[in-house]
Amino acid sequence: MVSIKDIAKKAGVSISTVSYALNGSNKVTDETRSKILVIAKELNYVPNAAARTLKKRESRILGVFLADFSGDVYGDLLTGMKAICNAQGYDLIVCSGKQSHRMLPERMIDGAIILDHTFSSEELMQYADRGHKIVVLDRELEHRNINQVLLDNKAGATLAMEYLIEHGHKKIYVVTGPEGSFDSVQRLKAVRQVAERQADVEWIEIVGDFEKSGGERAADHIIQTYAGPAAVFCLNDEMAIGLCDRLADSELEIGKQIDVIGFDHIELTNYVQPKLASIDYSKRKWGALAAEQLIKIIAGEPVDHERIYVTLVEGESVTGPNSAQVRLPIPNANERAVSY
Repeated sequence: MVSIKDIAKKAGVSISTVSYALNGSNKVTDETRSKILVIAKELNYVPNAAARTLKKRESRILGVFLADFSGDVYGDLLTGMKAICNAQGYDLIVCSGKQSHRMLPERMIDGAIILDHTFSSEELMQYADRGHKIVVLDRELEHRNINQVLLDNKAGATLAMEYLIEHGHKKIYVVTGPEGSFDSVQRLKAVRQVAERQADVEWIEIVGDFEKSGGERAADHIIQTYAGPAAVFCLNDEMAIGLCDRLADSELEIGKQIDVIGFDHIELTNYVQPKLASIDYSKRKWGALAAEQLIKIIAGEPVDHERIYVTLVEGESVTGPNSAQVRLPIPNANERAVSY
């Protein structure tokens, strides 16, 4: 790789003169600058971004760390982040995997937005102790260099459960997310709290994975154990859509024998028939606010933790228990929960 030493040697000037010329300093004459720029072009010189970052202590790049890129939520989230970054003179890079973690301690980026369970909270606290600026979207951490921009998962799950109960449901299946998911844990806590206040409501946990396939497996279990009208609260829309697709191939009808509500209100829910009830929030606002908060703490400005509020979007997938029941074979009438 060509360095400024090579340019200085060919131009017959000092390294500092080359540095001034390449950085547009007025400490060199226009004639000298032109000569050096011509030589740099001839040698195919490319500035060393890492070295420049170490010298200036900034890269003007923010990193967002995601465990997964699939699903509609991430697209809108990143769009919100990118808009703010570009408006504030920052670039945004998307990172995934354990090897990418080193970008923060090696200062390849000026700060990080975390929505990635592969980071332990202890690891993030260590980075914060070293002065790195971080915004977390998937956990609660208290540190002067860490800001929280969290989705109001508990409020959303409470809205969903109360909506089903208000429609007369006494038996509610709850399809969870993957083990260790902050969103799933928070939503499930709210489910338990609501159920505990309703002594006559039975809720049955089915372990899912936030993927469409998890909803399909949950549907198989419900079909096999069906004994009367019930509701299903899928803790995200991906699973709800998978569940609806699988139920469409059975004798159970959504909005009749089985009511369904999801969480996230992704674009695809508008095309599910009957229309899927879901918990909605602005993914773009979530991403934009995360980027805004990170840029503020990098600049040393005071910030408060933020929470993204949610609303209930009603749909024909929830109508209340129906007297018409479908008789299906029940392999094990005592089976009430299942893990996959």
